[in-house]
Amino acid sequence: MKIKDILYNIEYTAFAEGKECCVDDRNIKSIVFDSRKACEGSIFVAQKGVHVDGHNYISTAIENGCNTVICQDLPANQPKGVCFVKVANSDIALGKAASNFYGNPSEKLKLIGITGTNGKTTTVTLLHHMMRKLGVHAGLLSTIVNMVDDEEFPATHTTPDAVELNSLLARMVEMGCEYCFMEVSSHALVQNRVAGISFAGAIFSNITHDHLDYHKTMANYIAAKKLLFDNLPESAFALTNIDDKNGLVMVQNCRAKVKTYSLQTVADFRCKIIESSIHGQQLQLSVYAGKPLEFWTSLVGRFNAYNITAIVATAILCGFDYEETLRVASSLHAAPGRFQYLHGKGITAIVDYAHTPDALQNVIDTINDVRSKQQNLIVVVGCGGDRDPLKRPIMARIAASGSDHLVLTSDNPRTEDPEAILNSMEEGLSDEQRAKTVRITDRRQAIKTATMMAHEGDIILIAGKGHETYQEINNVRHHFDDSEEVRKLLND
Repeated sequence: MKIKDILYNIEYTAFAEGKECCVDDRNIKSIVFDSRKACEGSIFVAQKGVHVDGHNYISTAIENGCNTVICQDLPANQPKGVCFVKVANSDIALGKAASNFYGNPSEKLKLIGITGTNGKTTTVTLLHHMMRKLGVHAGLLSTIVNMVDDEEFPATHTTPDAVELNSLLARMVEMGCEYCFMEVSSHALVQNRVAGISFAGAIFSNITHDHLDYHKTMANYIAAKKLLFDNLPESAFALTNIDDKNGLVMVQNCRAKVKTYSLQTVADFRCKIIESSIHGQQLQLSVYAGKPLEFWTSLVGRFNAYNITAIVATAILCGFDYEETLRVASSLHAAPGRFQYLHGKGITAIVDYAHTPDALQNVIDTINDVRSKQQNLIVVVGCGGDRDPLKRPIMARIAASGSDHLVLTSDNPRTEDPEAILNSMEEGLSDEQRAKTVRITDRRQAIKTATMMAHEGDIILIAGKGHETYQEINNVRHHFDDSEEVRKLLND
């Protein structure tokens, strides 16, 4: 592609050998932001990252054969034959350039984004499964996996970088996808990873304590989430959960068509839980105050009632038949590692990704709502290292308050001392709660201990890692799968 086409809709000034000039007709074969991947025919985009400034690697990119650079700050040394494109914000320029390079794929399908603290993965996964069952070609961009119809691609981040994102969207367009359902993280919004992307709709699930190690304050975190809705066009829809106190904040000054969903108050899409058990729940849904319809779902818990309401509402807003949507919704199953339950030796084990205070509270409340007085609940939980430390004592307190026995253990300690993380968690416990708590740093041994503590009929909740198949220790990922571990123990 010609460089001038890649720079479409980007404000820039071009320089060569220290002098302002016009961009030439050179051909571009790829866009990179990692200087190690630069080669002849590539554009290198120098970004000012949180930990690394790409401007320090411009010379490396040029040494590797790159002769076109997009940057915010011009380098003192500008070798002959290299075109420097100066922009106000490299992150935004990367997003727009990547979108142009791949033919603006987000404009050629209906891209629906979801943001919020909890429920993103479940919601997009269910939407993708629903569309496939309705016979529609659709893509998925999630924390667990990226999919083009039924073809899987590994996911490394909740929201991919701008180049990978547009590459995946282009693949979806090529394969005839009509829709794509995408998790949009607060990090991605602040870092402009979705710059140049066109959304046909957006969903807000909820917002609770998380990622304050990055955003510093809840106000910043809320503002980051709101960016998705601020940038929606008039032709899009904005679906928001008004039971969350920030539900209407998200759509303030939003140009898109605002629609609401709720379990507690009047909304465009109103859901009621009629009956609930460990095996599922009977829900009643009314649309625009119309006649309520009941349906069954195997997804357990109040939080899943919200997720189901959001996906049905989204399908209706996309023009699908209400009753057919409910029929398909009732056949859907949870995403991997989301309230995933396993049975063996008369014991029920539930593996869940809950790694925030609110998510953990929701899962424990759901279990306590459906378990009998004779069933003990044993919770195994840890907190990740190098992440928001303020939530650690809160999560331990929630786990202890809602369980009969608590096992504190490692999650992904990353570069932190696991014992220091557990010390921080234990600070949230009262003396009475400490009496029913054990500390076992080794996660495998912690899960084994929980199964040994359990009697027939008891329930074990293993929280924090869910679908993850690794444990990260000192920057090394070791294979570890909670479901795999507990399945072996219960089937021995």
